[in-house]
Amino acid sequence: MALSLFRTLYARLALGLFLLLVIVGALFTVLSLYSVREYTAAVNQELNRDLARNLVSDRNLVTDGRLNRDALKQLFELYMTINPSIEIYLLDREGRILSYSADPDKIKRNRVSLEPIRTLLADPAAFPLPGDDPRSHDRRKVFSVTPVPSEANPTGYLYVVLRGEEYDMAESMVHSDRLLQMGAGALAVSLFVGLLAGLLFFHLLTRRLSRLTDRVERFEAGDAPAAVGNERTLSQGDDIDYLGARFDQMACRIEAQLELLKDKDHQRRQLVAQVSHDLRTPLASIQGYLEALKIKQESLSLTERRRFLDVALAETHRLGRLLDELFELAALEAREKQPSPEPFMIAELVHDVVQKHQPEAERASVGLRIAVAAPVMVRADIAMTERILDNLISNAIAHSSEDSDVTLGIHDTGSSARVTVADAGPGIAPEDIDHLFEPFYQASGSSRTGHAGLGLAIAQRMAELQQGRLAAQNGTAKGAEFQLWLPVATVSH
Repeated sequence: MALSLFRTLYARLALGLFLLLVIVGALFTVLSLYSVREYTAAVNQELNRDLARNLVSDRNLVTDGRLNRDALKQLFELYMTINPSIEIYLLDREGRILSYSADPDKIKRNRVSLEPIRTLLADPAAFPLPGDDPRSHDRRKVFSVTPVPSEANPTGYLYVVLRGEEYDMAESMVHSDRLLQMGAGALAVSLFVGLLAGLLFFHLLTRRLSRLTDRVERFEAGDAPAAVGNERTLSQGDDIDYLGARFDQMACRIEAQLELLKDKDHQRRQLVAQVSHDLRTPLASIQGYLEALKIKQESLSLTERRRFLDVALAETHRLGRLLDELFELAALEAREKQPSPEPFMIAELVHDVVQKHQPEAERASVGLRIAVAAPVMVRADIAMTERILDNLISNAIAHSSEDSDVTLGIHDTGSSARVTVADAGPGIAPEDIDHLFEPFYQASGSSRTGHAGLGLAIAQRMAELQQGRLAAQNGTAKGAEFQLWLPVATVSH
């Protein structure tokens, strides 16, 4: 349970904040202690800057221009009693220690460096300025100093360490516990306040991340996205709002793509089933007639054998057309077959196609004519456009009753040319209009004999590849009307 708790972002942020506050608090405490010591030393040196000179003048250490050794000895004894926090040393001009007020057994140096002494004498405001501590080989402390017997004729220095060993012992006894208590108290208060404020801020920050996580988990479980991020959220929100809005958009897009994949998969299954059915029918017919011809060839007359062979041959042609259409549709779907657009007069192509289908129309006792032929030039693929017109005219003739007309029209709409093919047949049932261009779709009540249901699907793909479109509707009087739009060719002057 504890391990799972620390796997959450909120817990990790809280732990990181706690460790950061502890580190910052410890550094602050150390720096504060160091700063307090430096500040105390500076104040002490500033307050006692003239202590050494005052001792020389007040205690009459100089008599007749000479240092009074007896008075100095009395000074050592006096200050060891009344002010044990300071230590007094008499130095020669080279910094060697001549006498002192401290315990002889604790003196570690024979001389002290004169550089800080000269610096302080030259600039009394240069504090805090530590000098050598005779009781340590490496420790340095603030001091007060004056030349003796006089500044005009110095033979040495009176060197007063302001924070002697007694001061250090008293400070360690008094300050250590007190400072530790104060530091620990300040650290605890800082930790509590900082951690509380950080936890509140992290809660507000991770609350939205938690909501986003819940949305991701719901989406993974199959629930639709709750909302779609709009442009206002993307432009005005922070990074988390932006991330949430982008996730909603992505989730909606994935949902739409999944639905499209499901639809495509359903169409694929239908296509496979329909292809299997359409291929099985001519194959079964061919197989049946050939088997009958093989079995009964001795008893069949020449006319019957020829009829059997004609039927089998017709079925092979039908099977070949079906396979050609399947390969053609597959190439169009994969965009392997690309148009080669060029400018041409659409009316000339329509006239040629009408002439090609006149024999077919005459056999069906159907009139085939062009009602309107606007002189418009299009930019399209001639072969693909002819293939579309072939399919539309053949379908119109097949669905027209005897002694009726199939009428074509060419119209200039400005930005495109519209070619219409209208018949006088029974028209299109309302439930079939939205499915006419689906592969293998057959209108209600139609027969599949000789028709695979791929022609309109191929025609629509070809129109789209040419930046055009194909649509169907029922005519105003009766029959169906198919409309083909093709882009108009731009004429350069």
